[in-house]
Amino acid sequence: MDIFLQQIINGLTLGSVYAIVALGYTMVYGIIQLINFAHGEVVMIGAMVAFTVIGWLAANTALPPLAIVLIGTIAAIPVCVAVGYALEVFAYRRLRHAPRLAPLITAIGASIVLQQIAMMIWSRNPLAFPQIIPNTVYAVGGATITLVQLAIIITSVAMMIGLTLVVYRTRLGVAMRAASQNAPIAGLMGVNVNGVIAATFMIGAALAAVAGVMVGTYYGIAHYTMGALLGLKAFCAAVLGGIGNLAGAMLGGMLLGIVEALGAGYIGDFTNNVFGSNYQDVFAFLVLIAVLVFRPSGLLGERIGERA
Repeated sequence: MDIFLQQIINGLTLGSVYAIVALGYTMVYGIIQLINFAHGEVVMIGAMVAFTVIGWLAANTALPPLAIVLIGTIAAIPVCVAVGYALEVFAYRRLRHAPRLAPLITAIGASIVLQQIAMMIWSRNPLAFPQIIPNTVYAVGGATITLVQLAIIITSVAMMIGLTLVVYRTRLGVAMRAASQNAPIAGLMGVNVNGVIAATFMIGAALAAVAGVMVGTYYGIAHYTMGALLGLKAFCAAVLGGIGNLAGAMLGGMLLGIVEALGAGYIGDFTNNVFGSNYQDVFAFLVLIAVLVFRPSGLLGERIGERA
């Protein structure tokens, strides 16, 4: 088996999830310069809701696996959208012009609240995510790719393309870009800034819901703390690509997933797995530190002193 190609496939799968979650961070930051650290918990809620719906449908209906997963995803999206809207209205709206530390603390508090609510509803124990999609394996060169991996990559790419079209080809996208440039002037020109910001949170939450289903299906487990580390890694991906830049979030997510997979694979083999898969989470943060030291604005961001 071609180990390098296999790790690239694994990295693209991870990177696809990171990119989708990172888009939620970067859209919000691009408009109101706020880091929504509760975004990872929105991913977790999407996974938990899908877990409940998919599990019930699998046990009580004879629907095909693809239909069950689609229904579970569709059920998770409005719940996460409602959570995203509530976060914007009740946690962040009044703090837009507050010192930057205030919304940061609020985001951490909202994250903890969502975790505790999820723990009360679904318990503190890890939950086995229903694995109803056939574990079909396809040969790619000297490596393999599963049906789940293929579905995650294709779905993520489709969502990235769809979001890009929304931002650059719709009236909402024009309003979002206007608000990101100068919200007060956009308001004077007739843009409903509050509505645009709320819509941004809701779109990011919808993406997070799908990402939650992807993570649960891929790893086969759901837990009330699963969004914390995933959210931090996605934030690293957004910073790597250039936070506030949609293309940067996509690129950063893919690169971070590949770096993590290659680090876990090759460094694990080199050190007899002492510093490989057991410590694969370290690689994301090493990349973040390197980017902040050598290119603080990210790969597709402006250098200090540059103007687009």
